[in-house]
Amino acid sequence: QVQLVESGGGLVQPGGSLRLSCTASGSIFSIYAMAWYRQAPGKQRELVAHITSGGTIDYADSVKGRFTISRDSISSDSVVRTVYLQMNSLKSEDTAVYYCNANFAGGYWGQGTQVTVSS
Repeated sequence: QVQLVESGGGLVQPGGSLRLSCTASGSIFSIYAMAWYRQAPGKQRELVAHITSGGTIDYADSVKGRFTISRDSISSDSVVRTVYLQMNSLKSEDTAVYYCNANFAGGYWGQGTQVTVSS
């Protein structure tokens, strides 16, 4: 089992920035990718960004150039793994609940953190 805990959401004005964090604990050796998804009201959950254990990174077209996913360096005796989502130049359409995920759709999920972009 993997436990995921997110933090860093909140209210920000358009054009502003936020940084989300997600700490994974438990069977972190089983994680091959970590990702951020988001779900806006009335919309399906969508993949925003992901990073694999090999360092491959990809983003949804809607956030390319504005969001950056990164992770802490890990060692063989690490007991947690932390991934970040730096969000810049935020737009109202970025408003959503953001979920941390390990191993994509069939994997593990955090509880979600609300991001609201509004003036």
